[in-house]
Amino acid sequence: MKTKTASILAIMNVLSWIAYIGISIKCGAIIFTYILSLFNQQVAKDLYQGLNLYDLMNGSFVHYSLFVGITAGLLGLKAYIAHLVIKTLSKINLTSPFQMEVAHLMEKISLMIVYLWLISLGATIYQESMELPKMDWNGGEALFLSGLIFLFAQIFKKGVEIQAENDLTV
Repeated sequence: MKTKTASILAIMNVLSWIAYIGISIKCGAIIFTYILSLFNQQVAKDLYQGLNLYDLMNGSFVHYSLFVGITAGLLGLKAYIAHLVIKTLSKINLTSPFQMEVAHLMEKISLMIVYLWLISLGATIYQESMELPKMDWNGGEALFLSGLIFLFAQIFKKGVEIQAENDLTV
């Protein structure tokens, strides 16, 4: 019979896969419709879920491409973070939970979230300075989340040290 923790980890793994697939599809759809818009400008009127960049495309193709590139890049980074979460969840062993590989993956997730925050901040500044269509890149809470995950990674590292000491004393 599975423990409550094992069940929660299994549910989190499924939810992480759902997030990964969903974000990847959204990123792919934006890239695909961007490529289509290069051949048919009317596609820019509904790039993805009502995102109308037709006027931006006609005004400045460079800004249009940069705007779409930032959006796709942020989505790609979110998908990569979801992938790292999936890897981390698959590495957790409940009989010996503290492993250096898990701590390193958690640190990597933390670092990627800092990158996400920095890119989101830059994108928001760019968007406001150029008076581009409003897009919420959701970067505000990322710095807090990154710090929290980094803290957990450090706790995991300390757990690895304590677990190694216990293994030596037995």
